[in-house]
Amino acid sequence: MRLAMLFTVLTPENKMIFESATKRGITLERVFDSELMMELTASKKEYDGVLQRSSSYARTLYSSFYLEQMGTFVCNPYKAHKLCGDKFLASVLLGKAGVPTPKTFGAFTPDAAKAAAKKLGFPVVMKPVFGSWARLVHKLNDDEALDAELESREEMGHAFQKVYYLQEHINKPGRDMRVFVIGDECVGAIYRTSTEKSGWITNTGRGGTASNCPVTSEIRELALKAANVFGEGIYGVDMMETGDGRLVVHEVNHTTEFRNSVEPTGADIPGKMVEYFVKRSKK
Repeated sequence: MRLAMLFTVLTPENKMIFESATKRGITLERVFDSELMMELTASKKEYDGVLQRSSSYARTLYSSFYLEQMGTFVCNPYKAHKLCGDKFLASVLLGKAGVPTPKTFGAFTPDAAKAAAKKLGFPVVMKPVFGSWARLVHKLNDDEALDAELESREEMGHAFQKVYYLQEHINKPGRDMRVFVIGDECVGAIYRTSTEKSGWITNTGRGGTASNCPVTSEIRELALKAANVFGEGIYGVDMMETGDGRLVVHEVNHTTEFRNSVEPTGADIPGKMVEYFVKRSKK
């Protein structure tokens, strides 16, 4: 088999994946998405399997679609990236599947967004429908803050910035959880705890800290249920504890980071990713 990993930059995660493949005697070719030249009108299969690790959502979608049409197995597949990467679409599907999630509204105008915020009650959380690392994710405590956020979004110009995604604020205990799902296995989980640097946001890329989270049967069942909404693959399922002790899923990551998770969990996340990818590429 001819296997490759497609990526934008050699992140710590991508380096760990290459090292894990080498230890297992597996050759993963390095393909930078910036160097792709895809002849769209001619079918040419070059790889049996491609592990998709592009940092760009747009490049991920177009390259995954192209490769799949050429007959290549792509992990994760185009459909999973498309649906997970759009928070609006993901919330619709999670809700339809009965996965407990924060109450969420979508709107297309400032007036409709204000009406949604009124139904949710302050504080509300507003997020862009696309994005990672909690960029442009804001907790809005009152009408004045909401008005300022809406005015800013209206001036941004990009049509997708005017798709308003508003979510109830969950009064979590200063932490949330990321649960790693590979195929039909829940391989580990971390608590992401907010710090003075990160504020109310727990993302480790923004200063939150990672520690081991024991995977209970409840966590495992909920993570697998959420991941299965988007099809078999490799996911990071983010969930929160509510004030009354329930768990809710607020996001499913389609190209999950794990650099801060291997040590606290003790799980060989990159190794399991490689093994799963090779196994699926053989089918």
